[in-house]
Amino acid sequence: MSSTNNPYSRTDLLITRVTTWVAGVILLVLLVWGCITLWDVYRYEETNDAQVQEYINPVTSRVGGFIKEIRFDENQEVKKGDTLLVIDNSEYQFQQQQAEAELANARAQLQVLNSNVESSSMSSQVNESQINAAKAKLWKQQQEFARYKRLFEVESATQQQLENVQTALQVAQSDYETALKNYQASKSRVNDTRTQRSVAAAEIKRRQAMLSRNKLDVGYTVIVAPYDCKMGRRTIQPGQMVQAGQTLAYIVDQEAGKWVVANFKETQLGNMHVGELAEVETDAFPGRKFKGKIESLSPATGSSFSLLPPDNSTGNFVKIVQRIPVRIKLIDKPAELAILRAGMNANVSIRKMDENDK
Repeated sequence: MSSTNNPYSRTDLLITRVTTWVAGVILLVLLVWGCITLWDVYRYEETNDAQVQEYINPVTSRVGGFIKEIRFDENQEVKKGDTLLVIDNSEYQFQQQQAEAELANARAQLQVLNSNVESSSMSSQVNESQINAAKAKLWKQQQEFARYKRLFEVESATQQQLENVQTALQVAQSDYETALKNYQASKSRVNDTRTQRSVAAAEIKRRQAMLSRNKLDVGYTVIVAPYDCKMGRRTIQPGQMVQAGQTLAYIVDQEAGKWVVANFKETQLGNMHVGELAEVETDAFPGRKFKGKIESLSPATGSSFSLLPPDNSTGNFVKIVQRIPVRIKLIDKPAELAILRAGMNANVSIRKMDENDK
């Protein structure tokens, strides 16, 4: 049979064969890919609802005032103890000087009271000696009165002499009582002065506390980095007035490490446990795998922590698969994790537990 009578030309046969081979190869590739996918689905739990997280903390001022210096730029890396900004401390220094003067005044008052205690004690001793003298004088007058009374009874002394001796006895008695009262009053003054000294000592402690607080306020005017970190957004300018508690900037803590929060479906959690290894791949660096370890599983779904959690008892109920946040700590070396940024999207895969793992 000639080629003119053949319904298929050689070109058509070649095209048919090539197409068959290509289809076979594509089918084989799809079959292999399907097997690998099914194997991964069988062995791994995966999610693309995940993000890289870091501690992002605000830098706040503990005192108010005008900003004198700003010593950092946005996105700058700083070390622990580096000065970030300085607030004008003139007013706080004046308050510190005033507190120092008031403390010195309180200490001087305590010294005066100590001196008064010594003076009152000496005065009390003098009054005590006066009591002994008055007591001796009273005893003498009592003896003199008794003697004149006997003489008067035998008519050896006149009525006038007896009255003079009796008057002297009464004066001696009054002097003795006065000396006793003066001694008691001097002792009361000593006790009062000692009480005032306790009050002055308490006032000194209060002034010391005030001075310590003023020194703290002066120290708070210099804001330093609390740890090794990277600066974020800056919202201030030199000369700006800030209030206590105002946010001045944001810092990213580089010492606390990085982690990934992966939101797995509730149907996937049965194959996960704390300490299990995970693989993380970010959208920013496709093909690069980062190692992680499950640190904790959230005690509730993400919707339960929302501002308005859903209430299935109201209205029509539509069942929706919920997601549970899983915290995965990245365990690679810090130098390898330095390229990751908070908020990056990530894909997480975790190997399912088999019977031997349970």
